[in-house]
Amino acid sequence: MKIHEYQAKELFSKYGVTVPRGGVAFTAHEALEVAKTLGGYPVVLKAQIHAGGRGKGGGVKLAFSEEEVKQYASELIGMRLVTHQTGPEGKIVRKILVEEGLPIVQELYLGMLPDRRTGTIAIMASLAGGMDIEEVAAKEPEKIITVNVDPLLGLQPFHIRQFVYGLKLSSDIAKAFTTMITNLYRLFIDYDCSLVEINPLVITSDQRLIALDAKVNFDDNGLFRHKDILAYRDLDEEDPFEVEASKYNLNYIKMDGNIGNMVNGAGLAMATMDLIKLAGAEPANFLDVGGGASAEMVENGFRIILSDPNVKGVLINIFGGILRCDVLAQGIVEAAKKVEVKVPVVIRMEGTNVEKGREILQQSGLNLIVATDLNDAAQKIAAIAKS
Repeated sequence: MKIHEYQAKELFSKYGVTVPRGGVAFTAHEALEVAKTLGGYPVVLKAQIHAGGRGKGGGVKLAFSEEEVKQYASELIGMRLVTHQTGPEGKIVRKILVEEGLPIVQELYLGMLPDRRTGTIAIMASLAGGMDIEEVAAKEPEKIITVNVDPLLGLQPFHIRQFVYGLKLSSDIAKAFTTMITNLYRLFIDYDCSLVEINPLVITSDQRLIALDAKVNFDDNGLFRHKDILAYRDLDEEDPFEVEASKYNLNYIKMDGNIGNMVNGAGLAMATMDLIKLAGAEPANFLDVGGGASAEMVENGFRIILSDPNVKGVLINIFGGILRCDVLAQGIVEAAKKVEVKVPVVIRMEGTNVEKGREILQQSGLNLIVATDLNDAAQKIAAIAKS
């Protein structure tokens, strides 16, 4: 789950990480009221969307007066902000963060994320703060300091020293950095984060270390432990199909293709999407209903797939184990009766109660295409793609 910058900074403050003074605003009037509390100009107005690259897209403005605050706030709130992470459709800005301007003398980068290859937490820092860190990693990887921390041992002083020396920090900044990275690591662990990032982390002219930006993402599988974080969820920033799927505990990700698919098991789902591409089509979604799916979950998953106007065909690929084939078939039939099926639907089933499942489909009276095996399913999907 992603959250906004202002929400991430609330968490940072909770953990003793210094952030600029400021507040969130939903109207130009609120933006001006926040600016007045900051005690002077300039102030920074930052669009709040779940995407990076806001500055390059025109989503960050520096205001030097009340008039400029009102002007820029009016321009930002309601605009469709397009960045390299939003895609050409962009995102609507519904709120902005108004913060004090700071006298910056140096910009750094600091980030933490799980390294699944090594089973550690990778902490990265760089002197190239404020830049596209992906571009720095690709062109000048030597500028990035990476330290892998064993989560069973935790962050140790020798880890921090690698950053202090690598970033050439002065003694005063080194002390502040030690406190900050220690607190951020504790936040990362406490909240099951999948990403904590500050870009840029700035050193001011009065020798303060401040998180000028903040990005925090959470592992969805750990959210049941963090009810307070669920309050940060912004449904306006999520795909409506994914929001609907989350109501039924379905693992659904919207994609840009034309063949919808429903599978049980993430590995089989990935293989099924490969199968769709080999057939000359593009997957419209990732949908793993899980091994323990009920007929109701299957019904809702099928309904969500069919509600996508881009879907021109559907492939259902199920290996019946915990999820029996007859349960799957019943869910499909119930969904098809409630939703008008206007596209071809190919169903491949194997496993527990497969014959009973096929019998339910055949007796349903619905125009469903039953494949005998994966090869047959691929041929039928290829025919749909060509048509």
